[in-house]
Amino acid sequence: MANEKVLNPEEETLGSAMSKTEVFFEENASKVMYALLVLLVLAAAVFGYKKLVSEPRVEKAAAMLSDAQYRFESTTPDFELALNGDANGAGFLDVIDQYGSTPAGNLAKHYAGICYLRLGELDKAAEYLAKYSSVRGIPGAVINAQNLGLQGDVAVDKGDYAAAVKFYDKAVAAADNNFTAPLYLRKAALALRAEGKNAEAEARLERILNEYPMSSDAREADKLLGTVE
Repeated sequence: MANEKVLNPEEETLGSAMSKTEVFFEENASKVMYALLVLLVLAAAVFGYKKLVSEPRVEKAAAMLSDAQYRFESTTPDFELALNGDANGAGFLDVIDQYGSTPAGNLAKHYAGICYLRLGELDKAAEYLAKYSSVRGIPGAVINAQNLGLQGDVAVDKGDYAAAVKFYDKAVAAADNNFTAPLYLRKAALALRAEGKNAEAEARLERILNEYPMSSDAREADKLLGTVE
């Protein structure tokens, strides 16, 4: 890109952390999404006007979402096609347009945001990621954390490290586990470091070592602590 800026070592490290972790989420997206959809469909079957309106809409939305998800998860993903769909299947934007109020529609907003981020459309990515509403349950908590973390990544790409730190901290709180929590603590530390706030960065890294010593990010945190002055 003609206007691509030269990053300093801190920014390169943060960019590397972003790309590695979101690849994990994309490779495992279907497992998390389908587990979450099962829970949400079951919940929809219990409440409200389920038989005549709710259940059919939820089922149709889930079927459409699976078409977009197939394109999203391909070994050579086509994010444009996953977004817009074609004659052979719906895209995430179709699901949002027709069934935006359903659980599948909510997830489609999240994945549309990811697609826009992969396509380099940061404003659209931020818009759709922000439209996603957090959900309950363990699978939902992972998606909630990823959504907040992705909003942090968008902020990093825009050079707004202060906003990124806020999103990463929220992502840590959204899912307290040995993968997502230390991951976003490390991203927050790197964003703080890029701001020159080394003491705050060190505090995040030490929290990884103290609270998540068995996580893969603990090794990286230990290395980074040696470079934070």
